[in-house]
Amino acid sequence: MAFMRTFATEISAVTGRSDVFERVLYSLPRGVQMAFAYGSGVFQQSGGNMSKNMIDFIVVVDNPHKWHKENLAMNSKHYSSLKWLGPQRITNIQQNYGAGIYYNTLVPFEQRLIKYGVISTDTLMSDLNNWDSLYVSGRLHKPVKMVKKPSSADVIRSLHTNLRSSLHTSLLMLPETFTDLDLFTAITSLSYSGDFRMTFGEEKGKIMKIVTPNLEHFQRLYHPLINETQHLTYNEKIGKYVNFHNEATRFYHLNLLPRCVIEGLFIAKQGKDPYIYPDNEEFIRKMALDGNCKEYVAKSIAGIVKKSSKRQSLKGIWTAGLRKSVKYSFSKVKKMFKGMIASKK
Repeated sequence: MAFMRTFATEISAVTGRSDVFERVLYSLPRGVQMAFAYGSGVFQQSGGNMSKNMIDFIVVVDNPHKWHKENLAMNSKHYSSLKWLGPQRITNIQQNYGAGIYYNTLVPFEQRLIKYGVISTDTLMSDLNNWDSLYVSGRLHKPVKMVKKPSSADVIRSLHTNLRSSLHTSLLMLPETFTDLDLFTAITSLSYSGDFRMTFGEEKGKIMKIVTPNLEHFQRLYHPLINETQHLTYNEKIGKYVNFHNEATRFYHLNLLPRCVIEGLFIAKQGKDPYIYPDNEEFIRKMALDGNCKEYVAKSIAGIVKKSSKRQSLKGIWTAGLRKSVKYSFSKVKKMFKGMIASKK
């Protein structure tokens, strides 16, 4: 329990508090297990203006049907025409399609626009522990503003597991020596790998724009985990971490990967259904011997993200409504072209 209290305090210290975020949360129904804000409207990105960007939120609720029922009564204008289907249908859409999250987007709030996603506590925990979709767990690889800290010890443990998983996954794919910037760039890249929107719809330099101005926030999140990680040392003479690529190191990191990544490795390496492989430890030992291990890990991650990003984007057209979807997509494309022009100057 002492560790969990420390971890929750650490998250809060990284993210801070701000009145506007608390006012957004206060305008929504109670019954929120955890709430956080993220993205370019919350954290400074290179060349960006936070005050002009939409603020993105995710609220985690124990009972999504009850929460949507209350929110439809309080904030029916936030919803698309799907509101006429009622809270049960909305909950079914949230739970059974895409990445298990329901977004209301381009919602006016005071002098800003906000977007908020609703996800159940159970769905969040499964994604944090197993990387089912890497949709919300990937956002939590990066610094966020924790507007409401989780009250559940299980959720706090899952948050820690997610950060640990992102560290060990990245260590399998990084070279033997690397800097903080290299590490946090690799961690941030995980949830964008395989995302079709990175081909068209997102700025090409998005990852570096996230990491570079926020190195201190990343360090406060990950340095405690780095200090307890085996097979990893810091060489002060060269100013880099050293993570030797050998069987023992790979076996150690592979054993700490989420279930869905391991299943993806089975398919990438064996080309068959993971559930018929007879011995998980035997497979991991064989993978640890493979010098191309990092390519298989990258392929597994990309497969998870590709599937969930496509499904959630299609679901977003449905939940936001056509008009808002076109407006939101246009703003993304506009930002992408603006970034391309700036990079050529």
